[in-house]
Amino acid sequence: MKNGENYKSRRNFIKGISAFSILTVIPQFVVSCKDKVLNYILKLSGTNQILGHRLWLKDFPKPSQTIEIPYLIIGGGITGLAAARQLSKKGIKDFLLIELESNLGGNASNGENAYSKFPLAAHYLPLPNVRDKELLQFLEESKIILGYKENLPIFDEEQLCSDPNERLFIKNDWQKNLIPKLGISDKTDIQLELFLDNMNDFRLKKGEDNKYFFDIPLAFSSKDSSLHSLDVITMKEWMEQHNFDTEELLEYVNYCCRDDFGLGIKYVSAWAGIYYFASRKHDHKMYDDTVLTWPEGNGRLTYHLKKYAEEKTLNNHLVFDIQINTNNASALVFDEKSNKTIEIKAQKIVVATPQYINKYLFKSRKEIYDKFNYAPWFTATLVVSELEDNGSFPLCWDNVIYGGKGLGYVYNQHQNLEQIIDKKVITYYYSFSSNDCKKDRKFLLKQTDEYFKNLVLSDLKIAHPKIEQHIESIEVHRMGHGMISPIPGFLKGDEIKEASKAIYKKIYFAHSDLSGISIFEEAFHQGINVVNKILDESTLDT
Repeated sequence: MKNGENYKSRRNFIKGISAFSILTVIPQFVVSCKDKVLNYILKLSGTNQILGHRLWLKDFPKPSQTIEIPYLIIGGGITGLAAARQLSKKGIKDFLLIELESNLGGNASNGENAYSKFPLAAHYLPLPNVRDKELLQFLEESKIILGYKENLPIFDEEQLCSDPNERLFIKNDWQKNLIPKLGISDKTDIQLELFLDNMNDFRLKKGEDNKYFFDIPLAFSSKDSSLHSLDVITMKEWMEQHNFDTEELLEYVNYCCRDDFGLGIKYVSAWAGIYYFASRKHDHKMYDDTVLTWPEGNGRLTYHLKKYAEEKTLNNHLVFDIQINTNNASALVFDEKSNKTIEIKAQKIVVATPQYINKYLFKSRKEIYDKFNYAPWFTATLVVSELEDNGSFPLCWDNVIYGGKGLGYVYNQHQNLEQIIDKKVITYYYSFSSNDCKKDRKFLLKQTDEYFKNLVLSDLKIAHPKIEQHIESIEVHRMGHGMISPIPGFLKGDEIKEASKAIYKKIYFAHSDLSGISIFEEAFHQGINVVNKILDESTLDT
């Protein structure tokens, strides 16, 4: 999911105004058309639901092998990989990582076809706040940051999104940038400017402890509770209270909220909505409104992290039970390929899985976990021979259709330096935004290829009327629990604190959903922090 807002409030606005893996291959899909018969391949994929859903039944064989190890990490998403990295940085090499899927990375994983790599979900990283030294260090060791000048990082230009980076299709034309400005009224113009000024004020606002109210990671934010009331109402209610009511402004903010949280302004809390705009401080003086991105999206960051878990990872393994013993904790792990169960005994277990999984492992906490709300998503990656439009603005990395059903598409070869590209690969994003994510999730997983084809094409045809004639393939990736969605009362409530509590200093929890915000930085810091906590407590115990 497109994880972050990168506008610089009023100044930037004025300047502009003048995605549990089972792969099911569907036979070749034939579509009739007035012009010609269209033939293209449509594939459906998704997280490993069949194996994951066995957690409900727990119909697994008895253990036939026992492994003893000091540290066990459950979950190979960004949090689990960051924990592996932190253990390695601390000189600890004796650990195992368990992952349900055949690949690592979770929402930061990717696919690849004959023409390009492509993201399955998260696809870029906004330039981090300069106070985030841990993330800057990781980017430096990954050769994404090449050095420093005046204490500010110098990024590899080839990994920064090149121009033109964003466009919006509105009123039958493409315009530069995503803030609506083509043909807007004076009233809308004024409200957009005022809204962005408000967001800039929140960006700079600090609490009594002299910390920003909105910061990344959230652990850096002020503990001052004076703005907690924003978590009681929705973003839409906050906008109504401040007389922000023009269509274009509401559409833009709704897009931003769906983009980061899966849910729109009618459902996310005002605190979360404002966080989207105010948490990034834009303190990189050398760079203007750009992000880090790669054809495979945040799969590139997964690539840099997974080296710390090489030869220490068990893929296609499902943890279905965790028990606390006198001197350790034990996990029962099912190996899908061998159809065997392994018992892994560890001194410390890091549970880096989302809470919708944890509720089957820790039934005493089920009531807490049920408070976590996850928006369903899907991405659709298309290979096209041409991507015709009206030519009003060049093809960009991020391409959004105003008022569209989905969240637009990214052009995955945007960073490609080759002058001639035979086929274009684009990835379309869609989140289900409603007040009943469970119902939406069931709906998503029941749909056939015809549903996804019709939805994606009806949206893309608004800007590209002839696109269906040029499609070679469509690959749809479904995520029933796409991302944590901060509805009112969640971020400042008690559920996150309760779900984060360790059990008898043997079982520890870490995941981006324990921050309430599903972005790379939160997942990354969750992994670092949980290892630091374990080691600090171990030192104290010693």
